[in-house]
Amino acid sequence: MIRVLLADDQNLVRAGFRSILDGEDGITVVGEAGDGHEAVALTRSLAPDVVLMDIRMPHLDGLAATRQILADPALGEVRVIILTTFDLDDHVYGALRAGASGFLVKDTEPAELIHGVRVVARGDALLAPAVTRRLIAEFAARVTAPEPGPRLNSLTEREREVLTLVAAGLSNDEIAGRLVFSPATAKTHVSRILTKLGCRDRAQLVVLAYESGTVRPRWLDDSGRTGSP
Repeated sequence: MIRVLLADDQNLVRAGFRSILDGEDGITVVGEAGDGHEAVALTRSLAPDVVLMDIRMPHLDGLAATRQILADPALGEVRVIILTTFDLDDHVYGALRAGASGFLVKDTEPAELIHGVRVVARGDALLAPAVTRRLIAEFAARVTAPEPGPRLNSLTEREREVLTLVAAGLSNDEIAGRLVFSPATAKTHVSRILTKLGCRDRAQLVVLAYESGTVRPRWLDDSGRTGSP
């Protein structure tokens, strides 16, 4: 059973999400928080598998709450999905850097919400939509002096290939097809990369890949500014 905590300051939003998720087999909503402080407290007491976290809440915003949750060693298995609108890209990127596993827009379709919760609960990142990759690439492009760091030196050539494909948003099945090996092998490579780089999940791998300069957006020109894809 996937245990979900809803964190949003709007009662109607929480009620709508609860209605969708509680009606789904294998998913249950274990609590609701109306602000960031309450979200952190309930996460610590209820230990949900997934937190649906609104980015804008009173007293403590969703970004700060996400940082507190994901910095707590006792909550290492908790995954956070950020709820936002398209005009909050700066906040979304900050949340991904803090360790959030992805984001959903608040007017997402019920099927996408359910799919997102299931994807993140099994340890994957919610990075499939093209807009997410563009978001990460846009902000990573602003890093003027990438620093690869010693951890990246521990990757084999094959692992670097896999990391590049993860950063492009490919699933394990897609990586397997591209590199001509089994999905199980792809999963093993990704798991080893996560361990070597000390990342929680694929979302952090994507951010690290761009910020380290291992992967750069295809549409960057020589000046480092974004152009047309």
